[in-house]
Amino acid sequence: MTEAYAPDADRFDFDVTPDQAGQRLDRFLAESIGSLSRSRVKSLIEAGQVYCDGAIIREPSETTRAGRHVTLILPPAAPARPQAEDLPLPILFEDRDLIVLDKPAGLVVHPAPGNETGTLVNALLGHCGDDLEGIGGEKRPGIVHRLDKDTSGLMVVAKTPMAHNALSDAFAARDIDRAYRALAWGLLPSQISYDGAIGRDKRDRKRMTVVTQGGKHALTHVRCLEAFDASVSLVECKLATGRTHQIRVHLSQAGHPLLGDPVYLRRIPAAARGLQDPAKRAALDFPRQALHAARLGFTHPRTKETLLFTSEPPEDFQTLLRTLRGG
Repeated sequence: MTEAYAPDADRFDFDVTPDQAGQRLDRFLAESIGSLSRSRVKSLIEAGQVYCDGAIIREPSETTRAGRHVTLILPPAAPARPQAEDLPLPILFEDRDLIVLDKPAGLVVHPAPGNETGTLVNALLGHCGDDLEGIGGEKRPGIVHRLDKDTSGLMVVAKTPMAHNALSDAFAARDIDRAYRALAWGLLPSQISYDGAIGRDKRDRKRMTVVTQGGKHALTHVRCLEAFDASVSLVECKLATGRTHQIRVHLSQAGHPLLGDPVYLRRIPAAARGLQDPAKRAALDFPRQALHAARLGFTHPRTKETLLFTSEPPEDFQTLLRTLRGG
């Protein structure tokens, strides 16, 4: 069978050595290429983009045999479905592999129904243009972790498949230095850890909750940095795991919901009685969860350099702090 593929596609050729024989085909190719994830290789095999001795192989579990010649065709990345937009981006660091940015509160990360435009992905597509090599066969930025729409702060985004794979692995292995600043109701201890599995709330699918069965293990380390009339605490939260709404869920479950949290703060907290105006008014009227990703550190996937970034909370957070301090 004759191999046929687009002239601008990338081609990878390998001869299976005796010590490589007996492996699954998708594992053999992922390890041999290095820059493609195994799931991506699997999808290419199933799409008919892999040949063994000139014949198409569509079964990822096919066993490799010594002496066979294996070819993988990587088609050019398809244009991204979200539209590129010229939007301002607060970029702190950028190179060929990744971007570190300071996301403002109110910016949605991914396009979704009701938010098809004006998102971080739209802005990254407009900013990067042809610099994106393509993730999963599509010209798009690699979002390896997310911040909620109204959470501000530091994010890292991959521009290449290699960086996407390496950063995803680092997040999965908890090999990332992350710390958040938050304002929570009540007086928290100087140091405390919250360890509770998090799953979807069966009564409200928009909420997460601590569950006794099922869910995913979650561990949050909290340090109280400053207290205001025993009513509000400025805390630093370090994540040992990365679950949806983890900080918001753990603190609200402990009786210390975040100021302004529209999902986990359902009533005026008793702790608010300890505040005097205008601090009380400012705390109760804060329009979003008071949460900021303040620290992000990781090993650069290509250079192996240790990168560390810090960010001060945005002006609305800072103004609330000044008011709580009586300024």
